[in-house]
Amino acid sequence: MEKIDIRPARRVDEIKEYWFAGKMREVARMNAEGLDVVSLGVGGPDRMPAAEVVETLCDSARRHGNHSYQIAAGLPQLRDAMARWYGRHYGVEVNPDNEVLPLIGSKEGVLHISLAFLNPGDKVLVPDPGYITYSGVSKMLGAEIVNYDLLAAKGWEPDFDQLERIAAGGGVKLMWVNYPNMPTGACASEELFRKLVDFGRRHNIVIVHDNPYSFILNDHPLSLLQTEGAKEIAIELNSLSKSHNMAGWRMGMVVSNPEFVGWIRKVKSNIDSGQFKPVMEAAIKALDLPDSWYDEVNSVYAARRKVAEKIMEALGCNYDPTQRGLFLWGRLPVGVDSAGYADRILHEARVFIVPGFIFGKNGEGYLRISLCAPEERMEEALRRVKEMNKK
Repeated sequence: MEKIDIRPARRVDEIKEYWFAGKMREVARMNAEGLDVVSLGVGGPDRMPAAEVVETLCDSARRHGNHSYQIAAGLPQLRDAMARWYGRHYGVEVNPDNEVLPLIGSKEGVLHISLAFLNPGDKVLVPDPGYITYSGVSKMLGAEIVNYDLLAAKGWEPDFDQLERIAAGGGVKLMWVNYPNMPTGACASEELFRKLVDFGRRHNIVIVHDNPYSFILNDHPLSLLQTEGAKEIAIELNSLSKSHNMAGWRMGMVVSNPEFVGWIRKVKSNIDSGQFKPVMEAAIKALDLPDSWYDEVNSVYAARRKVAEKIMEALGCNYDPTQRGLFLWGRLPVGVDSAGYADRILHEARVFIVPGFIFGKNGEGYLRISLCAPEERMEEALRRVKEMNKK
C-alpha cells in the first residue's frame, strides 16, 4: 500500500506547543503517581466567583430559550455593563454600541486583534519578558516579531530610544503592552502611558494594552484609554478571569474606537457564534459588584503574597516589594539557571514554580510564583522548599 504523505501547515512547524501544556502533563503524571505536587505555576484563580454571580448563571441556564446561538457582539446589556465598569473604575467613557466588544477571554482577543490588523510580514513589537501568546499568535500569522527589552534597571518599562530605532526601520504595525506587567509585576505610570500613546500616534503603530491584572493587589487601577488621544491609536483588552475569579468562564472584552472595534467584530463573527447567554448574564452581575468584592479578593491575595515572599527568600531570590498582580517575580542568584532550578524544585520539593526563561531572554535568571493556591498549600510549599535546602 502506498504511504500517505500528509504534512501540516508550515505554521505548525514554526510554533512550539504552549509551554504550560507540556509542563502540566508532567505535573499531572507526578500527581497520578501520588507525589502531590503543590502547583504555584498557572495564574488561574482557585476561588469561587461571587455567590450571586453563580446564582445568576444557574437561574439563567434553567430558562427556556437561553441555550441558542448568540451574536458575536454579545448582549447589549453586557456591553452596557462593560461600559459602566470602565466609567466607574477607570473614568473612561465608553459607547456600549460600538466601542466595546465581549470576547471569549482576552487570550482569544490576542488572536482576533492580530487577525484584524496584521498582514504576513508586518512587524509586531513584543515585550521581552512578556506573555508568550503574543509571539505564538504572531508567528502563526506570518508576522515578523521584533522584541523590545524590558529590564529591571529601567523599572521594566520600555526603552523609548530603542523603540524609536526600531520604528525608524519601518514596517511596524502593532505593539503589545501589558501593565501591571506579567511576569514582572511592574506597574505603569500615567507618564508611561502618555509616552506610549505619543509613540503610537507619531509612527502609526497600534498600541494594544493587555490589562487583566489591574485589580489584583493594586490600589490604583489604570487604563491606557485614560490617556488623552489614546482611543485613536490604542486598543485595550480586559478580562473577568482574574478580577472576578471567572477564568474558566472565558469572559473578556476589547475596548477602542468604533472603527477598530468594528474590524475586530468582523473577524470575531467569522470565528465564533457568541457566548453562552447565561454566562453573559452572570457577567453583567459580576461587573456591577460593589468595591467590597475587590477588597475581599485582595485580602486573600495579600495573605498569600506574604507566604510567596517567604518562599522566594527560602529559594535565595530577591524581589521588588512594589510589584502588583497575581504573581511574585524573583531574581535568582547570579549564574543560577532558571529552568534547571525550577526542575529541581519540582522533583525534589514537589513544588511547581515557573522559570523565567519561558517569557524571553530577559526573563532568564528569574522565577515566577503564582498566588492561585490556598494559603495552607503555599505554606506546605514553603515547608518543602526549606526541607529541600537541608539536603
